[in-house]
Amino acid sequence: MCNLDMSGSYLLSYHQKLCHENPDVIINIGKGAKLGIEECQQQMENERWNCSTVEQDTSVFGKVMQKASQEKAFVHAITSASVVHQITRACRRGELRNCSCDEKIDGRSDGEFNWGGCSDNIAYGLRTAKLFVDSFEKETDAKAMMNLHNNLVGRRAVKRHMITKCKCHGISESCEYMTCWRTMAPFHKVGNFLKQKHQHAFIVTVDQKSKQLLWAKGNFQQKPSRDDLVFLEKFPDYCVRNPGTGSLGTTGRSCNQNVPEDHGSCDILCCGRGYNTIQVVEEYKCDCTVQWCCQVNCKTCRRIVDRHMCKSPEDNNFLKDIAHN
Repeated sequence: MCNLDMSGSYLLSYHQKLCHENPDVIINIGKGAKLGIEECQQQMENERWNCSTVEQDTSVFGKVMQKASQEKAFVHAITSASVVHQITRACRRGELRNCSCDEKIDGRSDGEFNWGGCSDNIAYGLRTAKLFVDSFEKETDAKAMMNLHNNLVGRRAVKRHMITKCKCHGISESCEYMTCWRTMAPFHKVGNFLKQKHQHAFIVTVDQKSKQLLWAKGNFQQKPSRDDLVFLEKFPDYCVRNPGTGSLGTTGRSCNQNVPEDHGSCDILCCGRGYNTIQVVEEYKCDCTVQWCCQVNCKTCRRIVDRHMCKSPEDNNFLKDIAHN
């Protein structure tokens, strides 16, 4: 574990030292990276780029990450956020030697309730994620500035989605007084927020004088906010497989013909190439009965359903040749 980073590459000397001194932290950073990949794939499952990982590739997502694109921006943000989330959660569970509950949240809040319980130590999670994830950026060029900005967006997304939970106390739960604590929202909510930011990401450039990221469009130069994802270049095409860019294409992807203007629709996902419809046998639970007290028994039923699969460019070329002949 102390030889490889989250993506499978060899660790820098700084990370090696951190790993040997705090193996519990490194283990949870790895778990956080895995959480980020899983959330990325859930958020992007109906998009042309579906956050596919590439086996036997040290960068996890392959050559797609070589472009300073919107997708790279999202990967950096979701990974940074997931590391914060996992480290903070491990801290709350007592899995880390040098971290405990947030003891700064104490006393009474505006006379309404008492702070108590174990508030998430989000400050520790933010600090640890910044030290580890940001330290991979050794350059000072535009791509490094972009990555650091999006790392920050991810960390802030976890913090801004903190919620307050409370427990009532008193006779027969009369709630004579309450004890409350601060905790993180489920990570899927953070993922939803970052997905929206991905859809409205800003293309930026670098001011060579001030070395700052600035909007590349508009009549005046303005810095992006610390909650906006930014990118430097558009990815050429996710529709067609291209080993040179790392695009896997959308051939064979399952699509939905009933949502013509939505993500996951056949019109969008198949890039105008059309789709083939096949029939498959699908199993599902049916005739369920509840037995006292808490057991549910179901039968396994089968039904035939239509599946719509995106055509390949070769399919279209074949049909065109037939039409011409």
